[in-house]
Amino acid sequence: MKKFYLVKSVEECWALAAEVAELLEPGVVLALHGELGSGKTTFMQGVGAALGVTQPLTSPTFAISNEYQTPAFKLVHIDLYRLNSPDDLLAIGYAEYLEDGAVVAVEWPERAEELIPATAIHLYFELGEEPEERRITVEKPLNVVVLKVTMK
Repeated sequence: MKKFYLVKSVEECWALAAEVAELLEPGVVLALHGELGSGKTTFMQGVGAALGVTQPLTSPTFAISNEYQTPAFKLVHIDLYRLNSPDDLLAIGYAEYLEDGAVVAVEWPERAEELIPATAIHLYFELGEEPEERRITVEKPLNVVVLKVTMK
């Protein structure tokens, strides 16, 4: 099932992120598709805020992987932009994160497609016509609860 959203501000992006956060439970993978600067980290900041993460959520581009503790589970934000193969993702503990019940958000998931489960929620980010505007497509498997968000 696919849903399309046009968000016109960081606040609207975070509102959508909060709705997606309601779907998250241990072991879920978020696959974040989009070019540099398309809003993936801003979206994840909204997810983190909705889940009760108290520390600043930053881009994992240089760190490769950032971990955050929520009251319910660990949230791991991974950026595959600088990785060369799916083996690199395994080397940083991806499988262990999932086995331990973390929610894992993966930027540039196409670099390790074979490791992204069929149950993953895919989000596609595109720049809009205005500087703050983003088109976000949420694609989820049918076994995940339906999104309730409505944008102005």
